[in-house]
Amino acid sequence: MHTAVSLLADAPAQMLPARSLMAFTLASHIILVPLGVALPLITLIMHGYGLRRNDPTALLLARRWSAVMAVQFAIGVVTGTVLSFEFGLLWPGMMGRWGDVFGIGFGVEAWAFFLEAVLIAIYLYGWRRLSSRTHFLLGLPLPAAALLGAFGILAANSWMNTPRGFSLDPAGNPVDVKIWKAIFTPMFGPQYWHFVVAMLVTAGYVVAGVYAVGWLRGRRDRYHRLGFTIPFTLAAVFTPVQFVLGDSIARQVFHKQPVKFAAMEIVWKTDTHVPEYLFGRMHPDGSISGGIRIPQLDSILAGFRPDTEVTGLTSVPAADRPTATQATLIHWTFDIMVGIGSLLVLLALWYALIWLRRRRLPASPWFFRCAAVAGLASVVAVECGWITTEVGRQPWIVYQNMRVAEAVTSTRSTSLWIMFGLVVVVYLVVFGSFLAVLLKMRTRWRLADGTTGEGPPPEQGPETETPETDTPYGPRSAGSRT
Repeated sequence: MHTAVSLLADAPAQMLPARSLMAFTLASHIILVPLGVALPLITLIMHGYGLRRNDPTALLLARRWSAVMAVQFAIGVVTGTVLSFEFGLLWPGMMGRWGDVFGIGFGVEAWAFFLEAVLIAIYLYGWRRLSSRTHFLLGLPLPAAALLGAFGILAANSWMNTPRGFSLDPAGNPVDVKIWKAIFTPMFGPQYWHFVVAMLVTAGYVVAGVYAVGWLRGRRDRYHRLGFTIPFTLAAVFTPVQFVLGDSIARQVFHKQPVKFAAMEIVWKTDTHVPEYLFGRMHPDGSISGGIRIPQLDSILAGFRPDTEVTGLTSVPAADRPTATQATLIHWTFDIMVGIGSLLVLLALWYALIWLRRRRLPASPWFFRCAAVAGLASVVAVECGWITTEVGRQPWIVYQNMRVAEAVTSTRSTSLWIMFGLVVVVYLVVFGSFLAVLLKMRTRWRLADGTTGEGPPPEQGPETETPETDTPYGPRSAGSRT
């Protein structure tokens, strides 16, 4: 206990407000990321389905999703820009010393944002003014641009976890930078694919959840059936894939960041036949209270054998590892993430079994209740994954090369707390505006559908809508849309 207190006492006063501000903005921004990364692909899938089947309902859904995509992108640009400034304002020590090594990732992300903005504008413009083939083809680069943005930010983050691609001069500054090694670090591949598939799963369940709620309210028309089926199927297909990728990245952490793995699994001393704890709390002396203890399971999960040696937190000095409180936090977030993933696998299997046997959606209201909750649960899992990744690296901001305390700004803590309060107010306004716009769009779409429900009534499909969509690509008077 004395060690943990002394470490906190030695930390600069401005570190707590700086970390709190960064944590708040990242946690807020990451709520938008799944839709930013995956909604373009989901929209294009629905768009392609509508073109192939000549289905006005599918095209209407794709058109509406593209509008949501544009609003979400605009909000994401705002929150992402705030984060970009915070890296320089809050962590000048890191950016000043290491910016030349890993800054290329942020550059790639900036170009991807610019490209995605242009492509979204073209895609929205094309619904009324381009032929169906041209419009769809111009939309195809959108998912690639979204993945490119994820590439940039994951390259930077994976470098912070496993820094490579440089040498240090006698003063400790990086020289002889090798860009490709700095981008493609040992953790980049596992982190990138785990992240991308997580975004696909989360966005699929979030979008499908909207139509699951409508289904539970009695909206059993084709509009809701199709709006639910395509994103949910995409998410269900990738859910077991994500489970395998999650296991793979945990194994990479075991090999590349053993101290982080020890914190994730609350392992105090290096040993074999290490038990697995489901939840539980680690105390400063290494003892563990609460939780469910499963003998030898942690060693088996780490190396497929009970005699696998698992590195403990005491393998490094106290100053070089997460505190007991931090270890407990990331152990809980890791367990919550894995628990949610396991439940989503069961939900996906439920869906697959009914679909393969009967070629229809499950009829049980409990299935749709679970589907409605799956989107929120997926967002919680994403938040937990971020906390596990970032807090588990403590006390390093650049793993084994720079501590958080070395990187933090020298700005007075009072000023940082004031900045934190202002950012909270701004984010409340931004997210409140986002919600207001979405509700306004929903109201307008309900009026266009001639109903107060979530979509076209059962007896009326989008084929008989107002002139806004009397053809998939606008009014007949606009000319041929073949």
